Amino acid sequence: MKHFNTLLLCLVTFILISGSSYGLDIYVSNDGNDKNDGSINNPVATLQKAQELARKKAGKEIINIYVGDGVYYLPETIVFTAEDSGSEKYPIVYRAKNEGGAILSGGVVLDLKWDFYRDGIFMAKTPKGLKIDQVFINGENQRMARYPNYDAAKKAEPYQGYAADAFSNERVAQWENPEGGYIHAMHRARWGGYHYRITGKEGDKLKYEGGWQNNRQMGMHKEYRMVENIFEELDAEGEWYHNAKKNTLYYKPKSGVDVNKAKVEVVRLRHLIEFKGSEKNPVKNITLQGFVVRHAARTFMDSKEPLLRSDWAIYRGGAFFLTGTEAIKILDTEFDQVGGNAIFVNNYNRNTLIKGCHIHDTGASGVCFVGDPNAVRDPLFEYHETNDLSKIDRTPGPKTNNYPAKAVVEDCLIHGIGRTERQPAGVQISMAQFITVRDVSIYDCARAGINISEGTWGGHLIEGCDVFDTVLETHDHGSFNSWGRDRFWHKDRQLSQKFIDEEPNLPYLDAVETTTIRNSRWRCDHGWDIDLDDGSSNYDIYNNVMLNHGLKLREGFRRHVWNNITVNNGFHPHVWYNGSKDQVYSNIFMSAHKPARMKEPYVNETSVDRNFYVADKAQVMKISNTLGWDQNSTFGDPMFVNPEKGDFRVKENSPALKMGFKNFPMDQFGVKKPSLKAIARTPEMPTLISSKEKNESEVEKSITWQGATFSNLSGEEFSAFGVSKEEGGVVLSAILNTSALVKGGLLEGDLIQAVNGIKTTNVAQFNQVTKNLKGKVNLKVVRNQQVKQIKLKI
Repeated sequence: MKHFNTLLLCLVTFILISGSSYGLDIYVSNDGNDKNDGSINNPVATLQKAQELARKKAGKEIINIYVGDGVYYLPETIVFTAEDSGSEKYPIVYRAKNEGGAILSGGVVLDLKWDFYRDGIFMAKTPKGLKIDQVFINGENQRMARYPNYDAAKKAEPYQGYAADAFSNERVAQWENPEGGYIHAMHRARWGGYHYRITGKEGDKLKYEGGWQNNRQMGMHKEYRMVENIFEELDAEGEWYHNAKKNTLYYKPKSGVDVNKAKVEVVRLRHLIEFKGSEKNPVKNITLQGFVVRHAARTFMDSKEPLLRSDWAIYRGGAFFLTGTEAIKILDTEFDQVGGNAIFVNNYNRNTLIKGCHIHDTGASGVCFVGDPNAVRDPLFEYHETNDLSKIDRTPGPKTNNYPAKAVVEDCLIHGIGRTERQPAGVQISMAQFITVRDVSIYDCARAGINISEGTWGGHLIEGCDVFDTVLETHDHGSFNSWGRDRFWHKDRQLSQKFIDEEPNLPYLDAVETTTIRNSRWRCDHGWDIDLDDGSSNYDIYNNVMLNHGLKLREGFRRHVWNNITVNNGFHPHVWYNGSKDQVYSNIFMSAHKPARMKEPYVNETSVDRNFYVADKAQVMKISNTLGWDQNSTFGDPMFVNPEKGDFRVKENSPALKMGFKNFPMDQFGVKKPSLKAIARTPEMPTLISSKEKNESEVEKSITWQGATFSNLSGEEFSAFGVSKEEGGVVLSAILNTSALVKGGLLEGDLIQAVNGIKTTNVAQFNQVTKNLKGKVNLKVVRNQQVKQIKLKI
């Protein structure tokens, strides 16, 4: 009896405790009414009403808001403030009753009466004052009337269709009133793109404004151009045009679509959900789970803010926009064809969790973590801006806490990134610290899969990721890309070298914590698999498989690289500092190093050695001996287990194991969530290329002229000079002191792009132009990524 009473007392206590902390359930249904109390039998109709009910008990009880199936068209952005916060003990969860069943829309349904216009085009009157950014027919985003037409088969071509005459005078002459149209053009060097709003025309000449979307202003590419929202270009199935002045929508339906039965939705809102707090008064402990997010407007004309000395300009916003939060969770949510960024984590945020999400076909980036430039010491914004290194703040780390930190993107599928903008990333990190990207599959990206814009302030962890089919429409980038144009970095590398020799800690003033890239798989067919550019410092890189274009390290300090595999490729060291303290060892490389502007030993506290090469020893050592590297490396067959199936582990008797290489799992890359893994793609496995084939493809051509040697840009070396492959040029790779070119002001390492106005993209063209050249010569020269005109006499 005594034991029974004790048991009964415990049970009663448990019930009382459970009852006191059970909390509040609120139900939302399309069939509900906002006059109801939100109970299971009397649900409310809107999330706004549910938010109002939850606010009364926020932080006092556990609150669950269950949202039934259906589409919820938001009349305005839902804004959570600090008074909506839960607590660690009493969190608040907004969840779809069935994952994927509740759809949050920033659009509206149009009830249209269609009439036939001509040439397969239908027309319908729209409400007065309606501005249309995007049109969805039966849930699928259609295309503004454009030239040239969209071709899905041109996956890796700019805009999936481009034309040099996109807005030529001849074409403009055919347009009655192009005002409100857009020009989209790639950056001249394909470092992203530009966008312009057409304001009208004068005669046959177009008037437009814009072009601020890229932080490296070099002008539009001459060929890679496209225009949209031009009525006269409405000629392909799936295209539309809205005449706002006449309140008329024109649409050419795809085959099989009955416009009179089709569901027509248009986009209204940029942001569907905002969290608005601050460091002092944050929004806390709210979870959003299981929703589908659609119909967020494009924001490309407002991508104006330059990030620190990168190529980026950005719009601070997204379908979900977080400012001043703690412990916010976005779980199991699909972002479907949103026009700008899907999720933007802005300034002060701590412990954000984004997990189990499917982000696809975004106009801009997938997930952005971007801090406040005022938290940065001595910030600069344009590539050519420079600090006086004798006067910079020597205090390590940030000035304030106004930046994202300790956030996680985990177990997500991200693809189709940059459908409108061409400077996006699956995950973008800038002015942030301790961001983890784990078990994420990222592919089909116009630019990077994962991008870290600068060293501020490091500590990031990239692991278990599968990133491929990136840099599809752009240039000179990687599946993983980073820059490190921090306080120590100067475009005049020798000036930085001078100060760092005196103060070795300078490279770590901003990159205060080590960033780690591990246990991941990378493939980039239009850049590098992993690209650490312009001063990227303080990295550990290990247990990675690079399937195509290998690893690039440019300029920075303390990059430790070990136990990686570079299939059919190798290591690309570009313009290193002396005493960089880089350590590269126990890797499997399948080609000789491909250095850029490095012709002397780099051994002072620096080591590239004890690696295993699947390549011709003579070819490898020809380069490595010059650099003072690989004196203890070995060569041979690594004996991969099953490379055709992507298993690049080595067998038990592999000679690579003697160099310290250790096997790591080959079946753990990318998203793990079963529903997402079932639909996720994986990269194409490369066919192994023999050493003989590689040697034949890597032959460098050079010629001599006026006591100097000129060479082609080899491999991806164009990046070291900041030029595109189309522009090319020949490198002055060696020069005699007695040469007339020295007297004329040329330096070793200069890139010659034109002689007397004639392009010289390679040594064959250069030889043709200079063969019988005498007298006055005008050279177009690229030095320190700036164009100079040098005149000399020979």
